[in-house]
Amino acid sequence: MILYQRKNNDTAPLSQPDPYMIKDGDRYYMYTTGGWCFSSNQLKTGWEFLGKCLDVSGQKNIWAPAVIKIDGEYFMYYSSINESENDDHKQTLRVAVSKKAEGPFKEVRKILPPFSIDAHVVKNDKGLFIFYSANDYESARPGTYIACDKMLDPYTVEGNPKAVVVPSIDEEIFMRNRFAPGQDWHTIEGAFYFYHEGIHFLMYSGACYQNPTYFIGYSIAYGEEHTDLRKLEWKKYPSPNEYHPLMKSCDKAEGVGHNSVVFDGGKCYVVYHGRTPGVDNSDGLDHRIARLDEMAINKEHLSVTIT
Repeated sequence: MILYQRKNNDTAPLSQPDPYMIKDGDRYYMYTTGGWCFSSNQLKTGWEFLGKCLDVSGQKNIWAPAVIKIDGEYFMYYSSINESENDDHKQTLRVAVSKKAEGPFKEVRKILPPFSIDAHVVKNDKGLFIFYSANDYESARPGTYIACDKMLDPYTVEGNPKAVVVPSIDEEIFMRNRFAPGQDWHTIEGAFYFYHEGIHFLMYSGACYQNPTYFIGYSIAYGEEHTDLRKLEWKKYPSPNEYHPLMKSCDKAEGVGHNSVVFDGGKCYVVYHGRTPGVDNSDGLDHRIARLDEMAINKEHLSVTIT
């Protein structure tokens, strides 16, 4: 289901790519690429556009902000490039901080070198851990993959990352012959981690959002909840050699990907972006909009019906 329907003369952006949702008190907040913020007290309806929530200068291409509340402050992890830069492979993860969920968030520092995008920071009794995407040019399937590292504090990454989800099938190819003849470039991005009844889940998006094979998949690992997440044995579900999307394009939405998850009222919901089928995309604009659907969890098996 669509969360926010843009109205005539609306000041909101046309699209809401890479939606990341949190619940704070009795309100929900959703952050999207571009540094925009939306809010509602009803989850499925009543969403309001709050405007730009990230206060930065000298930066552009603000991608995939994700927020975590720690000790009463809100930490936003996002990537961007300098205004003078035109190479998106210079995308760099940064952290910004606010006293309120709606912002304004002010940048504090860079936390990783380029290329680094799509952070999800989580906390357990062993500390803070960050999942993010980086590039590997040397593997048999070169491309973007997901790494996990520990954080010494909300501003500092330890610097001992472990690759946890890597490309393994042709359906994850972003572009063929992208940087060199015969070198097909793969993409695994948009990490979102959660733990449920003895199983660690790591959701991700594969390929390019404009490709027909673009999809949401997930990896699983077994173990206690409070552990060093780098030490888990992650495995793509159901197999690293099988194209088995949890979610992909259908008659309800195209370009389905880059999700977050919210638990509310005993139910689990997946928040993601998708394009409305039949929308004219010839204007060259981004038509990805935020959507939400219930997700069922049956042991290691996740299932979602797109509405």
